[in-house]
Formats: sequence, structure tokens, C-alpha cells
Amino acid sequence: MKEYKIDAETENARLDKVVATLNKDLSRSMIQKMLEEGKILVNQKSEKASYKTKKNDIIHIEEVIPKDIKLKAQNIPIDIVYEDNDIIVVNKPKGMVVHPANGNPDGTLVNAIMNICKESLSGIGGEIRPGIVHRIDKDTSGLLIVAKNDKAHIALSEQIKNRKIIKKYVALVRGVIKENSATIDMPIGRSDKDRKKMAVKKDGKKAVTHFEVIKRYNGYTYLNIKIDTGRTHQIRVHLSEIGYPIVGDCVYSNGKNPFGVEGQMLHAKSLEFNHPITGKKLYLEAPLPEYFSKVLEQLEN
Repeated sequence: MKEYKIDAETENARLDKVVATLNKDLSRSMIQKMLEEGKILVNQKSEKASYKTKKNDIIHIEEVIPKDIKLKAQNIPIDIVYEDNDIIVVNKPKGMVVHPANGNPDGTLVNAIMNICKESLSGIGGEIRPGIVHRIDKDTSGLLIVAKNDKAHIALSEQIKNRKIIKKYVALVRGVIKENSATIDMPIGRSDKDRKKMAVKKDGKKAVTHFEVIKRYNGYTYLNIKIDTGRTHQIRVHLSEIGYPIVGDCVYSNGKNPFGVEGQMLHAKSLEFNHPITGKKLYLEAPLPEYFSKVLEQLEN
């Protein structure tokens, strides 16, 4: 247990924000979890994250020792686009799940990263595991950043929260879009009809997607896409909602797929962000998957 006394600089502020200032190794989500579990106390009592601190309050923060989790490192080939002591950026193939879960106990990106990173892993969340700071769907290919240590993980999470990481995608959609560019600003939440799906909902979370046309084909449009927010299935839901579902998306379209591709033709093509430790500006790109290029060639012909 670490003990801190609230002074003039830290009084009259939200408890979660004060704790984040006092212990920079803790993420906001970890602080919330610790508050709920009684691992952060104010004057020996549990308080909510919104509690306003008072001068001379005594804050006790339980020391978190990351525990090993029962995940095995697996020698799975993965395309590494960039790597240093703090982060690794990979080009995830379509069909690969990011995290182990029911139905996918292994063979995931996490298993592959554990094999690459060895002992260099983030302990955010109280478990030693690769620091996955953002995700892409199983059947979406492209760039994904992984933090190798807690400091990098926290700094990257802050960049994502403050929308400082620029994520761009390319997608092939059904239908010919007339506008050269547009912005979709529609809130997204869990579908009332099917809890496994997301949907545009008035009471959903804010979601903003920008797109511009790269090329129009006979019955299809090839798009450049940038997202301001990272809601689950955001791009797929937004494009389907305006009548231009992504080719191969069996969840948010009516299934028409003359090219026979499995999974949506959506690729996380580029990432632009500041290195979490050095602050250096990084711009990274991942080439189109072979199947994607072949479909575009078919449309060209």
C-alpha cells in the first residue's frame, strides 16, 4: 500500500484524476477497476471515481503486481512493419483474431506477439500480456500497434483517447457513390434486435467516419476512409447504413458477393502517431493483401 496526502495542488479534483497524477503507471481503466475492488481508499474508505478530494485526505493505493496469465507463446508468422524497444506495429492478416476468447483459445495475434516480445510485455490491467492498445476485427486486415511496456501503453492509450492517432483504411463497397467525399456522423450502439451486432442508434456513442472516393467501378466504389472514433464495427455499420455495404461483409450486408471473398474487404492501410516515448512522428503503411489487389484487377478488366 502506498500512502499519499492531498495538498493544495491536488485538492478539489476528481479522485480518478488525482490517482492518475500520483501514480503514472496506472491507466484510467485500471484505476476504475481498483476503485471498484477497494484497492484505492480515501481515509480508509472506498470512494467513487467522481469523489472530490479535500486537503489532508489520505489516499492509499494498493501496489499492483502483474500476474502471468495462462497464454502460450506460439511461433505464428506475422508481418512486422516496425519494431523497437517500446512498440511493435504488425500487419495483421485477415482471419486472425486479436485476443484469445471462447472459440479461439490460441492461434491469435496475442499468442504470436508473446513469442516475438518474449519478456518485454505490458502489465496494464494487472496481467502480463502484450499491450494491445486498439483492435481491428478478425476479418479486417492491416496495421495494429502493440505496446511492449506499461509506459508506452499508457502514452498510446492517451493518444487514442485524445484522437491523436490518425488511422486510415481502404474499402471496396457495393454501389457507386456519387459524392467524391463525405462525413458520416451517426451514433453507434449495441443492436436491440441482435446483441452480437452493432447499429446506428440515437442513444449510441458518437461515431464519425470520413471517406473519399479513390475510384468508381461498374457497381462498386473503392474508398479511402479515416475514422475519428473507434467504435466496434464502426466503418462497416456506417457504410451499410448509408446503403453501401463493404464487399464480403456477411454481417452488415445482404450477402451478395460475386468475388467469393471471405470477410469484409476492409484494410487498415496507414497509421500516423507520435512515438509514445521519444515523441518522434511515425507514419507507417501496410500494402494491400493479395486477394484485395486481385479483386481490384478484376474490376479494372
